[in-house]
Amino acid sequence: MFNLAQRNLKLFFRDKSTVFFSLLAVFIIIGLYVLFLGDTIAKDMNEIKDARFLMDSWIMGGLLAVTSVTTTMGAFGTMVVDRANGHSKDFYASPLKRYQIAGGYVISSFMVSIIMCMITFILAEIYIIANGGELLPMLSMVKVAGIILLSALSSSAMVFFLVSFFSSINAFSTGSTIVGTLIGFLTGIYIPIGNLPDAVQFIVKIFPVTHAGVLFRQVFMAEPLETAFGDLPANVGDSFKEELGIILRFGDQTLQAGTHILVLVGVTIIFFGLAVWNISRKKS
Repeated sequence: MFNLAQRNLKLFFRDKSTVFFSLLAVFIIIGLYVLFLGDTIAKDMNEIKDARFLMDSWIMGGLLAVTSVTTTMGAFGTMVVDRANGHSKDFYASPLKRYQIAGGYVISSFMVSIIMCMITFILAEIYIIANGGELLPMLSMVKVAGIILLSALSSSAMVFFLVSFFSSINAFSTGSTIVGTLIGFLTGIYIPIGNLPDAVQFIVKIFPVTHAGVLFRQVFMAEPLETAFGDLPANVGDSFKEELGIILRFGDQTLQAGTHILVLVGVTIIFFGLAVWNISRKKS
């Protein structure tokens, strides 16, 4: 299983185009924010202290959640290629159990996601500091690393289930394009959650990656939120947090960090089990 995972890792990083396209949605988000969204949003928040630091932290928190999905999707391309080329039949004829083969793909995609998220995290910190922001405290960095692990694991399980239905490269490419297009909307990056219709807000709030984005944003934005809203009434800061997806509310209930973690853990277990079942019932 681990040898298969190592082989998949090498194949992924050897193909530079695959690495690039797995980060394409991330590049698009960064490009839109740097060229348009960043200055526009900051100008509308002139009355808020360190508005640029606040919004840079917000976008970078969401960006890490997006990265965990898109890079995982790219890594699972190896599984689709193996199916399309008939390599999977060789694996199934080997002494490996089907769950071990599935585990090899999941481990490799999980590692790819962690590596790419860590690189994105470092670049995000450099970007924030370059724009006048501050470096995260060491404890916050440890929290971000932990969230990356959890987010990468849950994203691997979800994408594994999705990709388990693909048996051709064209279908996988189409699926990747759709995911890359929608992920920015589903995580509330292109349009803040509070600006969406109620029905769409509900969909965004139950989308598992949104919960990872909330955890990232709460850590990234802890200090700039204190600076910006520390002297203002609590309801002002809460309204801002809800609108930008820093907290999630269902009715009068505000979800806590523990709930977000449980959602991601539950998603990991459920989707991994469904993916293994879906692959096991197929002949190849």
